[in-house]
Amino acid sequence: MKILVCITNVPDTTSKIHFTDNNTRFDTTGVQFIIGPYDDYALARAIELKETSGATVTVLNVGLADTEPTIRKALAIGADDAIRVNAEPTDSFYVASQIAEQAKGFDLVLMGRESIDFNGGVVHAMVGELLGLPSFSPVMKLEIEGTKVKMSREIEGGKETLEASLPLIAGCQEPIAEWKIPNMRGIMSARTKPLKVVEPVAVNGSVKLQKFELPAPKGAVRMISADNVAELVTLLKSEAKVL
Repeated sequence: MKILVCITNVPDTTSKIHFTDNNTRFDTTGVQFIIGPYDDYALARAIELKETSGATVTVLNVGLADTEPTIRKALAIGADDAIRVNAEPTDSFYVASQIAEQAKGFDLVLMGRESIDFNGGVVHAMVGELLGLPSFSPVMKLEIEGTKVKMSREIEGGKETLEASLPLIAGCQEPIAEWKIPNMRGIMSARTKPLKVVEPVAVNGSVKLQKFELPAPKGAVRMISADNVAELVTLLKSEAKVL
């Protein structure tokens, strides 16, 4: 079985975010980049399947050369080889189109339920549509029996159990697997594992970025006396607008 794991190269959640060029470009100065946390779950499940079934695991990233340390970390965790599409991931459809071009011939395509930078949560469905394959998300449990895949995913108000045939695409989240930390042997072997760089396919983009905006800063805390319930209710209605 051939498994493709799509990973994103995203800022660490503790990074301070700034923009340049009149808020039209993300300032990467001093920012630490990591594998997307949801992608980490997908990769960990793929490595587990590799260990139990002898599957091969390829990681794929759409990004420029500066994403290669992140890709090497995925190789250190246990992936066999990697592909980097040499392009800036400008929008979901563009990324999905690049993934679909490289995903042909794989039995199982895993990725995170969403990236933590744009949080779109639509790439897996787009890839499925482009390839004519079923896609499922957010998958919390995934087991393979022959060509059958048994999954559990979160839905509003509960969980749903599904069964489908390979090939398919899954957007993953916890608790599908435990995150894996690369050991020294994995780090050393990652240096020599194949990392193939391919040029992107042409895509007619439909999204144009105008500018970025940071969320409004948090306001000061207002303390209300426990005896003054009327004032609390008034503020919840007039300012917080939650009542």
